[in-house]
Amino acid sequence: MRVLYTWFFALILFPALLFAQNERASNPIIFADVPDLSMIRVGETYYMSSTTMHMSPGVPIMKSSDLVNWELVNYAYHTLVDNPAMNLDQGQNSYGKGSWASCLRYHDGIFFLSTFAATSGKTHIFKTSDIENGTWEEISFEPSYHDHTIYFDEDKTYMIWGAGDLMIVELEKDLSGVLAGSERVLVENASVVAGENIGLPAEGSQIFKKDNYYYLLNITWPKGGMRTVLVHRSEKITGPYEGKVALHDRGIAQGGLIDTPDGNWFAYLFRDYGAVGRIPYLVPVDWVDGWPVLGEEGKVPDFLDLPSGKRGIPMIVATDDFVREDHDYTLPLVWQWNHNPINTHWSLKERPGFLRLRNDRVDSHVLETRNTLTQRTFGPKSNAITKLDFTGLKEGDNAGMILLQKEYGFIGVKRASGKSNLIVEISGEITAQIPLEGNIVYLKAACDFENMKDQARFYYSLDGENWEQIGDILSMKYTLPHFMGYRFGLFSFGTQSKGGFADFKFFKIEGEGRNDEE
Repeated sequence: MRVLYTWFFALILFPALLFAQNERASNPIIFADVPDLSMIRVGETYYMSSTTMHMSPGVPIMKSSDLVNWELVNYAYHTLVDNPAMNLDQGQNSYGKGSWASCLRYHDGIFFLSTFAATSGKTHIFKTSDIENGTWEEISFEPSYHDHTIYFDEDKTYMIWGAGDLMIVELEKDLSGVLAGSERVLVENASVVAGENIGLPAEGSQIFKKDNYYYLLNITWPKGGMRTVLVHRSEKITGPYEGKVALHDRGIAQGGLIDTPDGNWFAYLFRDYGAVGRIPYLVPVDWVDGWPVLGEEGKVPDFLDLPSGKRGIPMIVATDDFVREDHDYTLPLVWQWNHNPINTHWSLKERPGFLRLRNDRVDSHVLETRNTLTQRTFGPKSNAITKLDFTGLKEGDNAGMILLQKEYGFIGVKRASGKSNLIVEISGEITAQIPLEGNIVYLKAACDFENMKDQARFYYSLDGENWEQIGDILSMKYTLPHFMGYRFGLFSFGTQSKGGFADFKFFKIEGEGRNDEE
């Protein structure tokens, strides 16, 4: 009888428990590539910046009212720098480079965003009074300070950066450079609190103040281990600092601290999750004896005491039908170009209702072409579909949809010997080729990131309803040369002459991505 009662109550309570969990937010907060987070709260609104490196425009700004549901509202810049690497020109590229970890701050009514770039060799500081709709004023100076953080401390502004030894400088009043003679070591060998067997030395600095202490967060990577969160504290920003390990769980690390209007605290961090990229997590924080204690018994929880995420497609990707009204021929913020675009060679108005990509030069390879328009993939599963009109392709031209990374795969149309062929190409090897009649084809790329399966399949259709798989399965790999999760991309390039073009009727996103994964 006791067993029957036990099962009876379990049947009653399990659905209620499941419902309660689904009413709460869950990790990861965003199942997509949103690395190197920097976050602030202004009143009851949160803003977050992240890294998109070689993409243009760069340094996306996202907004949330609950720390869980985020939408894109702006970028810090349209073009970081006009040089051969960012222009994907003269045999140079900026894959895995461009701008890296940013620092977002709000001070005296002004929003500040700083980043650094090996591609420019500079530290870049952007400022605006309107983070959502305004334009940014840029200040830049040499050198490029790695993974830096900025802090406005009364009438002084400090920058902290480094790897291993953490450094500090004071900036000029107008932020135009470093105050001469102010550079010094702030924390020597900051990794030592995690032990002696260190691979990646302490980096990823972010500094905050609570009550009487300054808290400096970094990560390190012990050999044979995982990314580990470090925290150092001091009663003065200039030190001395004492430190300890703050979190060691599944490699979830690198980020900072944020408080809610009602006084709760969280750490925002990310996790390497295979081919989809580096995905953000929120971790509850308690304060014990003046130290932040991250997680629940040292672990990152699956569920959080925050409102649940909205089911469906994240608000950082979107379907686009390429139809524009009121002569507004701009692109939504969800789109980013692979490197600096050539704006005279793409159009939404040459053929209304279509995105036209025109080949501006001769390229030998899909990774060399500049006007590839991209959006994030997302997990656990996501698909992208497009309708391609390839009437405008010339001999030697290629156009289609790519899953963009160093180990790429694409499905598209290749024009050769006066004929059009549908091909699937994976990392330079054509794995399928069939002839096409007419001038229209529907293309689909389907990604499976669940449990880091990291596989993608390609499909085509002649009517948009009946689909057939074609080509080999793409085994997606996150590679450091590109340092980015896979992106969906639309592309066109010529291998023999310029001037050919491809027309894309729509770009449709489908998927099981959600913020409240069960």
